[in-house]
Amino acid sequence: MRKGNAVKVVVTAGVLILSSAAAKAESGWGYYGGDEGGQRFSAASQITPANVTQLTRAWSYSTGDMATKGDAMRRASFENTPILADGRLYVCSPFNEVSALDPGTGKQIWRFDPKLNISINYPNDYICRGVAFAPMPNAQGVCARRIYLNTADRRLIALDASSGKPCPGFGKNGTVVIPPGQQLDGPHFGRIHTTSAPVVTHGMVIVGSAIDDNQKVDELRGTVHAFDAVTGALKWSFDPLADQKPPFHAGAANVWAPMSVDEARGLVLLPVSSASVDFWGGTRLGAGKYANSIVALHVNDGSVAWSFQTTHHDVWDYDIPAQPTLGTVTYKGTTAPAVLQPTKQGLLFTLNRETGEPLIPVVERKVPEGGAPGEKLSPTQPIPLAPAPLAANHITPDEAFGLTFWDRNACRKAIAAARHDGLYTPPSLQGTIVYPFTGGGTNWGGLAFDQAHDIVYVNTSNVMHLVTLIRRKDVSATQERFQNKEVSPNDGAPFGMMRETLLSPLGMPCNPPPWGQLHAIDMHTGKILWSVPLGTTEDLVPFSEYILGNIGSPNLGGPVVTAGGLVFIGAAMDDYLRAFDTRTGKELWKGRLPAGGQATPMTYTWHGRQYVVIAAGGHSKFDTKRGDQVIAFALPS
Repeated sequence: MRKGNAVKVVVTAGVLILSSAAAKAESGWGYYGGDEGGQRFSAASQITPANVTQLTRAWSYSTGDMATKGDAMRRASFENTPILADGRLYVCSPFNEVSALDPGTGKQIWRFDPKLNISINYPNDYICRGVAFAPMPNAQGVCARRIYLNTADRRLIALDASSGKPCPGFGKNGTVVIPPGQQLDGPHFGRIHTTSAPVVTHGMVIVGSAIDDNQKVDELRGTVHAFDAVTGALKWSFDPLADQKPPFHAGAANVWAPMSVDEARGLVLLPVSSASVDFWGGTRLGAGKYANSIVALHVNDGSVAWSFQTTHHDVWDYDIPAQPTLGTVTYKGTTAPAVLQPTKQGLLFTLNRETGEPLIPVVERKVPEGGAPGEKLSPTQPIPLAPAPLAANHITPDEAFGLTFWDRNACRKAIAAARHDGLYTPPSLQGTIVYPFTGGGTNWGGLAFDQAHDIVYVNTSNVMHLVTLIRRKDVSATQERFQNKEVSPNDGAPFGMMRETLLSPLGMPCNPPPWGQLHAIDMHTGKILWSVPLGTTEDLVPFSEYILGNIGSPNLGGPVVTAGGLVFIGAAMDDYLRAFDTRTGKELWKGRLPAGGQATPMTYTWHGRQYVVIAAGGHSKFDTKRGDQVIAFALPS
């Protein structure tokens, strides 16, 4: 998750070792996002549009979770993207167990089990998106090269990359408890946890957090911590809400999505989420400073270099959900170091990496008014002039979708009964359509950037949420009545909240398809080159693909783009990894997976052979088929 173009390769005893500045030119994958800036680009070019149909399964690896985790698998989401470093492939399971694999065979070299307590019901269930690798400067022997692991129960663990054993000089026996430490045995146990990989830069390991949404106004703060990479000592902390003064009263504003690093400029880029609670902001009036912002911190001391807010006074749960992608963009003849930030709203912001100012202009546009009692909305919201929104954000009752007149009419009535005046319609007691839903637009899968051609590839989900505020006195009764729906207390606020995906009686989204798409954007002009459906309903409703055709599905996970002219992506709610032609968006190949592929793939070349690897384990929120396998595809040897 660090940005850099320099390549340094060391060969020791015939083993390829990728340094912290390596990856792209060696077609490796040394970071969660491919490189430290999350470009998700690979220089690998062996697999092309001409031969991609020949891809076959090269190997598979099972974490063993299906045999050992029992009922906990219902709450597991295998979102991991492996990394290739130190001549090995490193994988973390949803339960934070790390495996080192042979990149050519998938054979396990070592395995580390942090002994996660799987009786805890973490709000995001069990997730480990990735781990980080880093060599220690001028170090030799044990723990000279390290794997850093965040656990759901808020431990930061340093492992020897060669053996998988904890590093004895890091914290206590290789482990640091991430503040606030009381969550391990106190009242906040399970309320704050960690889902994304740490980043390592300038001798520090930097970690964020995931915090339970919509529980209380005075939620835990989303403080980011930096630890010494060798000793584990705390170096600095950054609380996005620290400078907010009373009567401002809120928590969260945490960094749950992956971070990026600009090594040359000494910056860490934070995608900061919304402050608590999500759908009513009467105790946190104002824009919220660093909430819902890309915040660039100086890595030496954690001070703010710049920030840019994508949503003012968020009452829609429009967190910044994805890793900021770093690269060089040439827009209308002007070239500059850039940050590319997709959002849940289906917007793409392009900022100058040195200043945080927009490279592609952003305008403040008036948005719907009339918030709930006690609310004071921002009258405007920032909208980039290009590209056009990547996800639909407005619907009328007459546009309701249904397979039959009966279920279409049910959707039409539901839309008509709710408030929906377009993007940023405020939550209400009446019920408000949040479109795109709070899962995106774009979510944690982020985007892929082909810097050589200035083209962004990004997937979106296109469905709606119905969010209804509930008067305080009615919250308990509503929770009892709707036990199978999300009804949150929002303690400290005058309203609780109920959130549900707006579906027809037949279980289909009430908005017209496509329900998932893959897009290509020319950053020279900001224009969308193509948009195509992503996924089918094949594994949700058997034979539905023959009725509905290729209409796309909601998705979680992101794309990878290669120099070979292909975009690889899983993410959809069917059990496939797909390959698309970068020029046309045509789907050229799909490989069947043993379970849901709601993860971001990666690709690398090993001993002259290109592999494409994806975690196939399903997702608890989508309730896709569970599994525990890592699958590698390659051309026949």
